[in-house]
Amino acid sequence: MKFEKYHISETIKKNLAQMGFNRTTNIQFKSIPSILQGEDVLAIAQTGTGKTAAFAIPLIDMIHRRKSSKRSYGISCIVMVPTRELAMQIGEVFEKLARHTKVKTFALYGGVEQDPQIKKLQDGIDVLIATPGRMFDLIKQEYVDLSRVSTLVLDEADHMLDIGFIDDIKYVKKKLTKKHQTLFFSATINKEIKKLAFSQVRSSAIRIQIAPEDPVSKNVSHFVMFVEMDDKRFFLERFIKDNPESKIIVFVRTRVRAERVAKAMERVRIEAVTIHGDKQQDDRSEVMKKFKEGSYRIMIATDISARGIDVPDVDYVINYDLPDNPENYVHRVGRTGRGIKLGEAISFCGKEEKDFLRISSS
Repeated sequence: MKFEKYHISETIKKNLAQMGFNRTTNIQFKSIPSILQGEDVLAIAQTGTGKTAAFAIPLIDMIHRRKSSKRSYGISCIVMVPTRELAMQIGEVFEKLARHTKVKTFALYGGVEQDPQIKKLQDGIDVLIATPGRMFDLIKQEYVDLSRVSTLVLDEADHMLDIGFIDDIKYVKKKLTKKHQTLFFSATINKEIKKLAFSQVRSSAIRIQIAPEDPVSKNVSHFVMFVEMDDKRFFLERFIKDNPESKIIVFVRTRVRAERVAKAMERVRIEAVTIHGDKQQDDRSEVMKKFKEGSYRIMIATDISARGIDVPDVDYVINYDLPDNPENYVHRVGRTGRGIKLGEAISFCGKEEKDFLRISSS
């Protein structure tokens, strides 16, 4: 369905057109009407299907319509996310969609100075996109006030559960004394996720599942290469040199491994950048910026970054090390084949990793 047919602000429609969005994806088509009606939504959809816009569009529209000016009277929507990269990425989408509306958005995350963030909060915002750690710090310091929140979004809820944010989610829910709408978005579903979801949304929540049997985009082709562990760097070098114009993300299992692979590439005159949890937030942001712009075309990443990388023109994902669970495989390969574009995922499998290959393909 075309966005122009929706009963949303003309300003938002113009922003969508400028972003190149003309028609809804399946998850957007099924989610937007229910969100606009104030219903709780439990949505499961694979990566790269436009989940962020599925909740950002109606939320911005609702806030824009009920405000008489740009002045903010307090946070009315919180979007909780598991990683800094994801907070930045979602913040960018909200900012673009809210341009020239009355809605003020802000992404809050750790690893950077608090003072500029506090100043932004004091100036007044409507939508807060946040990681739990920094948000709770500023709640305790009384810079984040939840008393006016009318919508709570839990995005990448499966990953939030994996890294132990369940208590943080429950804490926020208890803080929301005002009657509110809850939107629960996840790329994967299992018994634990269902239990978490049903404990957070109303029993009347709208349940949406897009291609639940196959959580990986059909735009991605998958290949596996059986390679000796010590030979992986040679295969990676050859692949990169055979694809000199391609943008490639290489996933490894650990931070140390990321730096070692980057050094190995440097020795054969291949420039690659790394992104992982040991890097300062400013450095991680700069790496992402340059990768998006095309200053670098090879990025080596750990799984912590898999969900925060939204670069539309990634040609290949290479699993230099196989992930140890199928959910991580889904999120890794979801960095390519986004939107209507095609992509390829290539896994290097050593003898020691064959058990991981069975897990990833299960």
